[in-house]
Amino acid sequence: MSSPAVLMRLVASAYCVAEKAGAIVRKVLHSGELDIVVKTGANDLQTLADRLAQQSICASLSRLYPKITIIGEEDLAAEEVQEDLIESRQAEDILTKSCPGEYSELKEEELVVWVDPLDGTKEYTEAIRFLHLPAVTAHTGQDTSQPHSTARWLLDNVTVLIGIAYAGRAIAGIINQPFYNYQLGPGAVLGRTLWGMPGMGAFGFQLKEVPGDRRIITTTRSHSNKLVTDCVNAMEPHEVLRVGGAGNKIIQLIEGKASAYVFASPGCKKWDTCAPEAILHAVGGKLTDMHGNPYRYDANVKHMNSAGVLATLRNHDYYLQRVPQSVQQNLKSD
Repeated sequence: MSSPAVLMRLVASAYCVAEKAGAIVRKVLHSGELDIVVKTGANDLQTLADRLAQQSICASLSRLYPKITIIGEEDLAAEEVQEDLIESRQAEDILTKSCPGEYSELKEEELVVWVDPLDGTKEYTEAIRFLHLPAVTAHTGQDTSQPHSTARWLLDNVTVLIGIAYAGRAIAGIINQPFYNYQLGPGAVLGRTLWGMPGMGAFGFQLKEVPGDRRIITTTRSHSNKLVTDCVNAMEPHEVLRVGGAGNKIIQLIEGKASAYVFASPGCKKWDTCAPEAILHAVGGKLTDMHGNPYRYDANVKHMNSAGVLATLRNHDYYLQRVPQSVQQNLKSD
């Protein structure tokens, strides 16, 4: 029997590597020592979990696939990576799947991997404040479970993203949600991993759609401005969800919680959208800028998604036609 195609081996490795990164993200949170660094401002943070997860992902994949190009969010100094951060396993069930014909002959050096080791860092850092409050205060006996439910909601926003691109297109994506099942309380098995490939399908979740007569918009929780708000309002939504993390927003689309992800602003980067876009495309959805143009994921492109993000599971043109002219004038395509 012939060995699996390079792409399938890379996806099978990235699946296990994403799970390892998710475990690192959980471990750092539960230690309580986040070691936060402010990058460009209060909404652009980096934690020990970001750094360790990226080291784990990049070192693990580059050791197995030395010729791929890996681009990670965090600008880290080159240093020896601890051996316990390395993941060498592969997801066996992925290796048994047939690679779509158009990708079966791809070589390592033709592939670009975009990594966001911790998408939703702001929510991650906020959750710890609530988590380290006891559920019942000893001296009064008062229930303070409300902060814990806030922490659970915040942690739903957190994902690990590994996107794989070829010839500028997102062709495979892996999303790990480290705190999935958190609401089940102590003893629950935490985390899940979703993955997908256009031409093959998507796995690890139940595909659902918002009923056709409802427009539910998901948008930014911490990076809003007048342009973002005007664009959301132009969609005439029945409901607006304000949440963190690009990965989380795409999960909302594919699990029937939202109809469109609308973010009329620069701020999102290629590592935020590559993995989610691949999974969305695998189930028939679409992700573009505010002009309807696709983003490219070549190794040499600029990292910023300058013209905003519009993503939908269905009816992309409906939402695109409602993007205000003021938004399109302010956001220039690459």
